[in-house]
Amino acid sequence: MSIWMQLLAVWLLAAVLMTLGWRWQRKHANAGIVDALWALGLALAAALLAITGNGAPSARAAVGVLGTAWGLRLALHLWRRVRGEEEDGRYRALRERWQGNQARFFGFFQFQALLVVLFSLPFLAVASHPSPSAIALLVAAAMWSICVAGESLADAQLARFRGNPSHRGKTCRSGLWRYSRHPNYFFEWLHWFSYAVAAMGAPLAWLAWSGPVVMYLFLRYISGIPFTEQQALRTRGDDYRDYQRDTPMLFPWFPRTSSRQTRTTP
Repeated sequence: MSIWMQLLAVWLLAAVLMTLGWRWQRKHANAGIVDALWALGLALAAALLAITGNGAPSARAAVGVLGTAWGLRLALHLWRRVRGEEEDGRYRALRERWQGNQARFFGFFQFQALLVVLFSLPFLAVASHPSPSAIALLVAAAMWSICVAGESLADAQLARFRGNPSHRGKTCRSGLWRYSRHPNYFFEWLHWFSYAVAAMGAPLAWLAWSGPVVMYLFLRYISGIPFTEQQALRTRGDDYRDYQRDTPMLFPWFPRTSSRQTRTTP
């Protein structure tokens, strides 16, 4: 199958998935499902490209295992949040701004289908590699394992914190969240480098770098950190402002002396 036909198949799959998701959010008034479906769409894209790819079996197997496993884990984690909580504040704000206009929501969901195609490009680059280096694949798998483990740990720590009713209106500062305001985003971004490593020497290796580059731009400037922190400031106020002053935004590092303690010390 040609590269363009593969991308067309990914888009059609994602478009159908997002249409079903749009219908679900219309019924449940919860657009948070779009995040889970984005991850699921990428998991399915990785499997599809692994099956239809023209590269070596080892390269296609790497995409099929790593890309699909990463996407399914993230999709399941996000689905549990969507199913068990109210609509995320970011999407409630959109619903209010758009006054519930379903045409706009449909366009928003279909835009996410296009993003699935964009973020599937690293998978395509690896799956088309005719002769990947065994060492590169092993390094990529090791990087992937560390990053997915880090993201899973950050997600679990935050879920445990949020699950305690006494923490309502407070900010998680334990575990990895002590060293970064967004450790889950950090490991999410870092994990995309594993596909760039796996694609080294491939004719389309340059496409694999779209993963870490585009993901960083989205997380840092577009849909990740800006919207998440705006919502945190709305719901947690000064507690989150203190957290912003004390804790690095994305790249983990030691926190500053707590401004909360400074303000309350006589």
